[in-house]
Formats: sequence, structure tokens, C-alpha cells
Amino acid sequence: MQRTAPIKIGYLGIIVTISIAFTGCMAGPDYSRPKTAADTPDSYFAAGKHSQDVNDLADIDKWWQQFGDPTTTVLVRQALANNYELKAGAARLLQAKAILAENTGRRWPQVSYNLWRDRSKRSFNFDGGRFNSLTTTFSQDISVAYVLDLFGKLKHSERAAWAEMLAAQSNKQALVNSLIATVIKSRVDIATIQQRLALARANTQSRQRTLDIVERRYSHGLIGPVDVRMARENLAASKAVEPNIELALITAHHALDVLLARRPGSSQKLPETLADLPDLDPVPVGLPASLLDRRPDVRTAELALMASNERVGVSIAQLYPDLTLTANYGRSADRWRDIWIPEAEIYSAVFSLAQPIFKGGQLRAQIDAAKARYAELAANYAGTVLTALKEVEDALVSEQLLQSQLEYVKLRLTEVRAAENLSRQRYQRGVEGILTLLDTERRRRIAEDELAVLKGQIWTTRINLFLALGGDWSEETQVE
Repeated sequence: MQRTAPIKIGYLGIIVTISIAFTGCMAGPDYSRPKTAADTPDSYFAAGKHSQDVNDLADIDKWWQQFGDPTTTVLVRQALANNYELKAGAARLLQAKAILAENTGRRWPQVSYNLWRDRSKRSFNFDGGRFNSLTTTFSQDISVAYVLDLFGKLKHSERAAWAEMLAAQSNKQALVNSLIATVIKSRVDIATIQQRLALARANTQSRQRTLDIVERRYSHGLIGPVDVRMARENLAASKAVEPNIELALITAHHALDVLLARRPGSSQKLPETLADLPDLDPVPVGLPASLLDRRPDVRTAELALMASNERVGVSIAQLYPDLTLTANYGRSADRWRDIWIPEAEIYSAVFSLAQPIFKGGQLRAQIDAAKARYAELAANYAGTVLTALKEVEDALVSEQLLQSQLEYVKLRLTEVRAAENLSRQRYQRGVEGILTLLDTERRRRIAEDELAVLKGQIWTTRINLFLALGGDWSEETQVE
């Protein structure tokens, strides 16, 4: 008898091993990518001279370095290392990985060791009398439990957790891309405001020179006091613009400090080294279908859809029986020292089959809810793809039209500067009125400010184009 029990336990172990290898039949639908607006061989409508060869898309990795500004590269690295939103995204990714590990562990046999002592008092009736007995039992055993995933409920759960983990990873990459773009936009915004402030101060100096000319002509009796008053008002108006621009510059620095995880106001002034315009050579834009695998927000939407598809499989598998195998082997005796001897041997093997029969329609309702959730996420995915295509088309056409506008603004500035110089000369000779001179100064200031703002918009549009195409997909930019 002492040798028979281990043999039986060995047979049980063989049965469990065979059951683990048994894959069963998977209940639930297989995933297939839905058709979207990107599933077309056509190119972007506003692609223009940009390359549409999908093999060239790798050239836009680390795209911010193409602007040739060392300060921008340093800021991006600092943001990737310190930004709190990115750290939160990394923590969410760790959570998703832990959930995946938990779901994977559920598919393995659960092994545990148990040791306990039981002290019981029992009352019983014997031969017309009531008696009590005290018993003490010591036991130890090893328990193995395994759920046969015959219909794929656990496997579907594991696949759903895997898709959700990948979605968290894609979402983190989307945060990286957005953070890089936002940092560069902040850099461009600050550089633009710095240029506008320099123009405003130069304009104040120009109006001060105009006032000096007017006051000198007034002191010689060549003009009346009205010209002096108007020139002074013109100078005061220019000085009033400067504090507003300085405020915008300070708040822009504060916004950048937050991105870099610094205390707002603690950073030093950025060097004014940003070029007037980025390199506007054509960039590889690929075909619309390439966005499905390149843009992290699109990938996140599809992975959420894949996870939902697996949840449908989980809900369907709940209609079918669960088969659980449980085996126990150990020792039990009424004395502590006896639970270590072979004669106290105990074992058991249990096959448990649980089949739901009636639950008031709950399981069918769960299937309907899972399918409805899938339909919702499929619509969200299609909408995300459309938004991605729109952002690319917007960036492409904006860049083209802003370049056209830039030519006219430059021409305007050239003409108004010539008009200002001519009106100042004519005013000094007394053949032109003060209103003409002040009007040309105002127009020149507006044209210079418009040019500075327009150049910043062109910078931002190129940044938006890179971001819309998927930004940087390089693992080297990720925060560990």
C-alpha cells in the first residue's frame, strides 16, 4: 500500500501534464483589421513635391535635429528625461505589463504547500448518553490545481492583456512624440516673441528719431505743435506695446519650464540662435496606409480594438464548462512527529466540471455588451484614422499656402520700408506731412511683426507635419 499511492500520484501528474499540452478549442471571433479611409493606394491630395515612397519614412526619425539648432536638441533631451506626464505614461506601461504577467500566470498550474494544526471538540450520543471527544490533527500537503482552458477563456484574457500592454506602450510613444513637438513649438514661440520684442524696441528707437526730427523742425518754427503731439503719441504707443510682448515672453518661458519639469521662472533666457526658417526641403510623407502602423495614436486605437475582440471571446467562453483538476499529496496524524512518517500518507485527485445552466440571461447580455464595445472601438478607430489623415493634409496645404503668403509679406515689407525712408526724407524737406510719415512707420511695424509671426507659423507647420506623419518612432527617444 505504501508504494501504490506514489504510483497513483505519478499517474495523476502525467494526466495533468497532458492536460496542459491540450489546447482545446478557442471560442470567439478572430481579429481582422477593419477597412478605413487609409486603405487606398492613392497619395495625399496636397503632397506636392514631398516624397511618397514608404521606404523613405525612416528618414524622419529624430526629425527635430534637422532644424540645426543645438539648443532645441538639448531641450528635447531634458524633456524626455524629466517630464512628469511622460513618467506617468511609463508607470501606466508598467501597470499594463504587470496585468499581462498576472493573466499569463493564470494559465499555469497553481501549486501551494499547506501546513496546519486542528484542535476540535465534538459531541455525540451513544447508548442513551451524551459524550464529548477532543481530537488534535496535524497535516501537511502539497496541492496542485489546474484549470483546463478548453474554450480559450484564459487565453483570450491573456491576449487582451497583451494588446492592452502594447496599447499602453503606443500611448507612451504618442506622449513622446507630442512632448517633442510641444517643446519645439515652445522654443519657436519663444524665439518668435524674442524677435517681435527686438522689433518693437527697434521701432521705439525709430519713432524716437522721428520725434527728434519733429521737435527740431518745431524749434525752428517750420511746423506747428500738432505734429509734435502726434509724434509723441506715436512714440508712447510703441513703448506701450513692449510690456505686452515681454509678458508673452515670460509666460512662454514658464510653459517651457513646466515641460522640462522645472520650477516656472527658474530657467535662464534661451539664446537667440534659432534660424529664421527651418530647412523646407521636401520630406518623405509616404502613403496614407503607412499611418496605420506608424502613428502611435492610431496603433493605440487599433490595439484597444484588438483587446476588445479578445474580450468578446472571453464572454463567449463563459457559456461553456470549466474543467478543473486538483491533486493533493501529504501526511496527516494526531501527533506532530507522525506527519513525517510514510504511514501518515494521504492523497486525493479531484476532477471538477462546472457548466452554467441558467443565469437569467446574464451571460448572453455580457456577450452583447462585449460586441457593442467592439463596435464602439471600431468606430473610434476609423475616426482616429480620419483625424490622422486630416492632420497630414492640413499640415501639407498649410505649408504651401504659408509659403505663398510669405512671398507677399516680404514684398510688402520691402515696399513699406522704401516708402518710410522716402516719406521721412520728404518730411525733413518740408514737402510731406507728418501723417504720411507716421502712417508709413505704422505700416512698416505691422509688416515686420507679421513677418516674424508668419515665420513662426511656418516653423510650427513643419513641426505639425512631422508629428502628423508619426514623429520619431525610434526607441532611443524613450525614457527607461
